[in-house]
Amino acid sequence: MSRKIPVGLLYSTTGAYSLLGQECLDGALLALDEINRSADYDFQLVPQIENPGANINEYQRLTEKMTRVDGCRQIIGTLTSISRKEIIPILEKNDALLWYVAPYEGFECCENVIYTGACPNQHIVPLFEHIIPRFGKNAYLCGTNYVWGWEVNRIARELVQACGGQVTGENYLPFHSRDVERMIETVRETRPNFILNNLIDDSSYALFRAYYSAGKTDSFFHPENCPIVSCNLTECELSRIGHDAAQGHLSISPYFEKIATAENSLFLDELSRKEPKRHSVSAFFINGYATTYYLAKAIKSCGSDDIDAVKQSVLGRKFNTPLGQTEINEKTHHTALPSYIGQINSTGKFDIVSAAAEAKIADPYLVKFDTAAFAKQISGQLDPLSGSHLKVIK
Repeated sequence: MSRKIPVGLLYSTTGAYSLLGQECLDGALLALDEINRSADYDFQLVPQIENPGANINEYQRLTEKMTRVDGCRQIIGTLTSISRKEIIPILEKNDALLWYVAPYEGFECCENVIYTGACPNQHIVPLFEHIIPRFGKNAYLCGTNYVWGWEVNRIARELVQACGGQVTGENYLPFHSRDVERMIETVRETRPNFILNNLIDDSSYALFRAYYSAGKTDSFFHPENCPIVSCNLTECELSRIGHDAAQGHLSISPYFEKIATAENSLFLDELSRKEPKRHSVSAFFINGYATTYYLAKAIKSCGSDDIDAVKQSVLGRKFNTPLGQTEINEKTHHTALPSYIGQINSTGKFDIVSAAAEAKIADPYLVKFDTAAFAKQISGQLDPLSGSHLKVIK
C-alpha cells in the first residue's frame, strides 16, 4: 500500500475573489488526480481542502487546523497577499511550507514559502516596457485597497516618473466594491494615456463595464486610445466582464491559453478530453496545476514531505510545464517564468501581442533593476507626441 501524505489546499471558493480561488483549486486537484493515478509515484497526496470564504480571520485558524490536526506539512494556497502574510507566522511556528501560486507585489522572501507566481520584474516592468512606448507615459492608477494595489502602484509610479510621465490620478476601492464612477470621472477629467488596473474580482469587472459604457459617448475611452492594462487579469474572468467590455484591453501573464508550444498543446488536448465542459484555461489554473507537480516531484526525489528535504529537492531544479521550462531559485524561493502580453479579442480570449518566452529569473526586491536604464530604453522608443494628449479623438 502506498504512503498517504496530507497536502493542504487553502483557497477561498466563496466570497470575494472566489472565481480565482476556484481556478487555483481546480488546477491543483487535476494535478493531484493525475499524480495519484500514476505509477511514477509510490505515494498518494491526500488533499485536505479548506475554504476561508475570503474571511481574513479564518486563514490563521484553518492553517492551524491543517498543520496541527490534519498533519499537513505542505500547503498550496492563499490568493491575496494579505492572506499569505496572515498565515506566515503559523507556518514558521508549525514548520510547514506554503506554495503560493498568484502574482504578487514582491519585496518578500520567506523560508517557509515557495513563490511560483510572477513578481514585479516579471509583470509590471515588462508590461510598462510594452505599454509606454505605444500609448504614452501618463498613467491613471487604481487598485483594491490592500498591499497588492498599494505596492504595484508604488512601483508603477516610480516607473512613470522615471520616464518623465505623470500619475494623473490614483484611487482605491474596498474588496468587492463596484463603486467605480469616481474613477471614470477622474479618467474623463485628466485624460491619461493608459489605466493601470490593480483591482480584483467584482471591482475590476465593474471598471471594465463602466469604461465600456463611457466609450459609447466619449471615444477617449476606447482601448485603442486609452487602454486598461492589468497584471492579474486572466481568461477565466473575461466572461464575467462581458466580451464587448473587455475587448481590446491588455494584460500580462506567464501563461495564456494561446501559447503555441508543444507542451501547452499536449496539455490542452489532454484537458479537453478530461474536462470537455471547461471553456477556458487561465494562469491561475495552470500555476495551481504546475505547482502541485513541483511538490510531488520534490517528494518523490527526497522520499519525504519534510519541508527542509522538499526545499533541498526543489530549489534550483528545472521543470517542464505547460508554461514552458521553469526553475525555482535557491536564494529567493521565487520561480523563473516567461512573460506574455495579451490583448483581449472579441471571443473572450487573449491574442498574444508580445512574448518573452524564455523564463526570466525573478528579482522580487528589484535589486538588479536599473530605473535609469529603463527610462533611457523607454525614451528611445517613445513617439515625440506620446503623452502629449494630442491624439485624434473622434
